[in-house]
Parts: sequence; structure tokens; C-alpha cells
Amino acid sequence: MSRINLGQSAPELYKKIAELDALAMQKIAEAELSEGFAHLLKLRASQINACAFCIRLHTQDAMQTGETIERISLLNAWRETAYYDEKERAALTLIEAITLVADGQVPDAVYEDALPFLTDAQISAVEWLAIVINAWNRIAISSRYSVQP
Repeated sequence: MSRINLGQSAPELYKKIAELDALAMQKIAEAELSEGFAHLLKLRASQINACAFCIRLHTQDAMQTGETIERISLLNAWRETAYYDEKERAALTLIEAITLVADGQVPDAVYEDALPFLTDAQISAVEWLAIVINAWNRIAISSRYSVQP
């Protein structure tokens, strides 16, 4: 079934989301979080949302920014591996909580657990990144952006 392509039907809004994405990535850089890890965070939210288009995109982006195949392929089971440090684990927990906001909001415990490992600037950057990638996921999913081999 054909869907309305939101990017084509409202290019001015699509452009604003792209601008927000660029600003969120700027906050990531300013907070001294790596671009590769930012793509892993985007990938994790996209996995949760089952956004095939974004999963493919952020897998490719993560690889291009130097993330290893182990960290990419084990991302869905990150709690079960030693491939992510404490700072990354705190950020992954935060992005998951924001992505799953309907499942109990974002618990205070997520913030409390992040504070020893992430600065306020890093928490803010991860939150903005989560907000933007979740918007992108909803655009791609509702428009049924295709993923071709």
C-alpha cells in the first residue's frame, strides 16, 4: 500500500527536523560524546521502534565513523556484553527510557544511575538525540520508507 511521503508532502517541516538533527549532533560533539556512539544511540532507538530504514542508515553511519561490527551487532543485547563502558551504558539506558516513554515515563532511577557517569551536558545531548531520532523513526515508519537490498 502506498503511503504519503511526509518529507515530500511537507518539505519545510522535514527540513526543520533535519536542522534539529544537526543541532542534536552538535550537542553530542560539544558534550564530548563520539559521533560513532551517537549513531549507536540512534540505532538502538531505531531497533526498539522497528524502523528498518533508520536501522540500516545508522548501522552504515556507525560503521563509517569507526564503530566495530561487534559493537553494532551486539547493540540489541548490550546489557549482556562487555563492549560498552559505564558512560555508554548510562546513555543507552537513557535513550531506551525516552524511546519507551509510554512504558512508565522516564524513571528517576535512570537519571540517578546516569549521574555518576554522564555530565549534565551529556545527559542533555542524549535526551535531544533521543527526541530527534524518535521523530525520524515516526516519519520513516508512517511514510513506509522502503529498504531495498
